Amino acid sequence: MKIVTIIGARPQIIKAAALSRAIKDHYADRIQEVIVHTGQHYDDNMSQVFFDELGIPHPDYNLHVGSASHGVQTAKMIEGIEQILMDEKPDCMVLYGDTNSTLAGAVAASKIHVPVVHIEAGLRSFNKSMPEEINRIVCDHCSALLFTPTRAGFENLAREGFSIDNVGPYDIDNPKVYHCGDIMYDNSLHFSSIADQKVSLLKQLGLEGKPYVLATLHRDSNTDSPERLNAILDAFKELSKEITVVLPMHPRTRKKATGFHADNIIVTEPVSFLEMIQMEKHAQLVLTDSGGVQKESYFFKKPCVILRPETEWVEIVETGAATLADADKEKILEASHHYLQQPPINFPEVFGDGHAAEFMLEKMLTSL
Repeated sequence: MKIVTIIGARPQIIKAAALSRAIKDHYADRIQEVIVHTGQHYDDNMSQVFFDELGIPHPDYNLHVGSASHGVQTAKMIEGIEQILMDEKPDCMVLYGDTNSTLAGAVAASKIHVPVVHIEAGLRSFNKSMPEEINRIVCDHCSALLFTPTRAGFENLAREGFSIDNVGPYDIDNPKVYHCGDIMYDNSLHFSSIADQKVSLLKQLGLEGKPYVLATLHRDSNTDSPERLNAILDAFKELSKEITVVLPMHPRTRKKATGFHADNIIVTEPVSFLEMIQMEKHAQLVLTDSGGVQKESYFFKKPCVILRPETEWVEIVETGAATLADADKEKILEASHHYLQQPPINFPEVFGDGHAAEFMLEKMLTSL
């Protein structure tokens, strides 16, 4: 079987590591993977370092689309991906998550009848003002195989009209939905021990054995609104009076938050995946608007304050391990104080058994 994997943003590059690793370890004689990097994230710190650090095979193609408006960026990707599909003639295309790269891959493949496999299917924030929500809905409805990381994702698709009892062969008109666990849980288990062996970021920042809060902020709904951005940054400043805050600064945030400074906030460049794992493992608390970081905090049994009005990862809120605070300074501080004083102890296994990648590959081989 030949599969084309589309990646374009940092989280997708990391997720692809789990699938590529499973192919190499268990399916090298049965599956050929062709990796296409759209170039949606083009900063070396946000992209190339992950290939090197995580041992991901280097892309067979790079479209170098770079930054642009949604329409321009997605159009360039569709054009490039379509040509690659016609040249490679794969058995299916693998897409991750909810970025413009995901949307472009879904449109390009479905229009020329290449089966789409969507990893992280069924996630919904129920907020269509988020570009990611549009992307994930469109991709799901263009897919032949849909792999949901959580039970909630599975149930969302059933409510949208996907037949859970379909019998193969599967295609865009007769799709199959599987609840399989989260591929990022596979990665977190695999890389957790490696992170502390290979990474010295805590030592470099003078934080070994010291309490700190980890914060990340990158969504355009937060960074492009001065009111929201300032409210969140003000909350970070207030919190830093009580505990050190570490803020790896996304390029988009850095551009908008010029001059931001507080004595007890450590602002760093974007960190590598292994560095991020180390930071998450040893933090007292995580504050983030990133879906991936929300999950990783849960994997490492850390409470999380979510800097958005909703989340597609409803399970972590339902367990009490995370709180939705949006861009409300008082809610952010109230939730942070609560978790620092009374850390949650209940972290049920809602993200699978750490073998999602193998499950997915087996189903691709037998279901398409």
